[in-house]
Amino acid sequence: MNDPQGHMVLDLSARLDEAARIEAGEARVMRRRRWIMACLVGTTYAVVLTALGRILSVNGWTAIDAGLMLAFALSTPWTIIGFWNAMIGLALVFGSRDPLRTVAPGLIDADMDQPITSRTAILMTLRNEDPARAFRRLRIIMASLKATGQTAAFDVFVLSDTSNAGVAAAEEAEHAVLAAEAAGVFSCHYRRREINTGFKAGNIRDFCERWGQHYEFMLPLDADSLMSGESILRLVRICQSNHRLGILQSLVVGTPATSGFARIFQFGMRHGMRSYTMGSAWWQGDCGPYWGHNALVRIKPFTDHCTLPTLPGAHPLGGHILSHDQIEAVLMRRAGFDVRVLPEEIGSWEDNPPTLMDFTQRDLRWCQGNMQYFRLLTMRGLMRTSYIQMLLSILMYLGAAAWMAFVVLGAAKTFEIAAYGDAFPIELGITLFAAMYAMSLAPKIAGLLDVLLRPSERARYGGIPRVLGSAGIEFAFTTLLAPIAAMRVSIFMIGLVFGRAVMWNGQERDSHGISWADAARGLWPQMLAGMTLTAAILLGQPATLPWAAPVLIAFVLAIPFAVVSASEGFGTWCVKQRICMIPEERHSPLELDLLSAAHPPFALVTRAA
Repeated sequence: MNDPQGHMVLDLSARLDEAARIEAGEARVMRRRRWIMACLVGTTYAVVLTALGRILSVNGWTAIDAGLMLAFALSTPWTIIGFWNAMIGLALVFGSRDPLRTVAPGLIDADMDQPITSRTAILMTLRNEDPARAFRRLRIIMASLKATGQTAAFDVFVLSDTSNAGVAAAEEAEHAVLAAEAAGVFSCHYRRREINTGFKAGNIRDFCERWGQHYEFMLPLDADSLMSGESILRLVRICQSNHRLGILQSLVVGTPATSGFARIFQFGMRHGMRSYTMGSAWWQGDCGPYWGHNALVRIKPFTDHCTLPTLPGAHPLGGHILSHDQIEAVLMRRAGFDVRVLPEEIGSWEDNPPTLMDFTQRDLRWCQGNMQYFRLLTMRGLMRTSYIQMLLSILMYLGAAAWMAFVVLGAAKTFEIAAYGDAFPIELGITLFAAMYAMSLAPKIAGLLDVLLRPSERARYGGIPRVLGSAGIEFAFTTLLAPIAAMRVSIFMIGLVFGRAVMWNGQERDSHGISWADAARGLWPQMLAGMTLTAAILLGQPATLPWAAPVLIAFVLAIPFAVVSASEGFGTWCVKQRICMIPEERHSPLELDLLSAAHPPFALVTRAA
């Protein structure tokens, strides 16, 4: 006698067993990859520390030597991990037939023709931003989704924490216009909190508690976020196919910029992120990153398991967590759900800061939030990889301060070196310096090789001469930017001890200039440090001046660098000469074309053939 119910039970049991075997196999692969990464990083770290120890131990150890060793030990892990991420990513790109399948087969195997059966809330979070600018991007996202014919699966929420009454009134007016345009296509909602408890994370949490039960997914967006409808559908279909996915982060790239600073910065980030993200995804796997926007999040586990703790102690390092995203990712992983990044460009954009001052202000906000992670390292039940990610988030900024300490102590060391004579191993010192500098550039060099070695990519970036010329400009730009930013972070971290803080607020996102007076008020410490360190090295060990020159020049030129890189004339020249051009400037998606429209049409039309 046939037993259909029995066959169904056996079939379900077989499928569950197969899923368990696949999951166990994936876990073994990830353990092996993480051990490989740990060995590569650990061996490299031991070698460079041994080399520095050999240099510093000449004529015995001094207090300056001990300080240099500690500063170097804190500043190098981020560089070494970045180097190996880039090398692994480059090897995958050129050594694997399908790098994405190697990194995350579950993401590539999802059925891209499946119907959208889930419901997703698109969330744009605002706080004192330019309403017209933010709603322009939201309108384009909605129009792009409308063109896919899948709008029934999406609702739109504008979640405001705006404290400025005039800005809030403009937000409400913009929302009323958008809701009228989208009537019958999207359900649009606007909610403004009077008090921004918990900052952006509290804003999202409020949505989850009010409306989250009606949706399976949410797509958080920042005020400068832009995504194509097809890219959103791809994220949804991947998550529908994999119920273990709690967060799927898209690779976010910069939009074309008219600011010289933003153009050069995003050119380096664009190709530098490619191999780096692929390599990091290879070993992080299901413990991937979450950047807080342009990502699809499964709402129920997020609501149930990703509540952020309120830290003990006074503000700025106590209270609510400012840098919420990475902690939400590790809590999602602790709950048994995967957090993954899709390491390829799929139509997900953001704006980059238009000036040095805007860039460093954003950096300081991230620095403050990441320093709060010290108090979260005692959280129980996290994956080992999650603890590593939290430590790396701390070291991103602690390492910058340590690097600055290394520079200052190195200048002091020149007076001791003068007394060593021929005993000091100058060749080993130069070799170590060159090796660390090369490792710091590895992500961008790997990205350049990725572009230059593939004809299709060379064409997207404008050809070999344009790519190489722009890369040279970007390398010089980064050489100036890195010390300036590191010193500002170092000064800010000292201020954190005494209660100095930054808050989540609106940002300057459009191109604008910086006056000489404003640049001087913000960057005089860098200029003074550059002049002082130059004098110290000239007095102590003039022969080392060429090796210190990049840092010293950056400090001395900090003020003019900020003014010139933000100037309208420099930005216009870069655009006309196609300096640091990105692929979207050659073949612009319609979503980006509509950014320049004063009032983008809600009915997105297709590009003429």
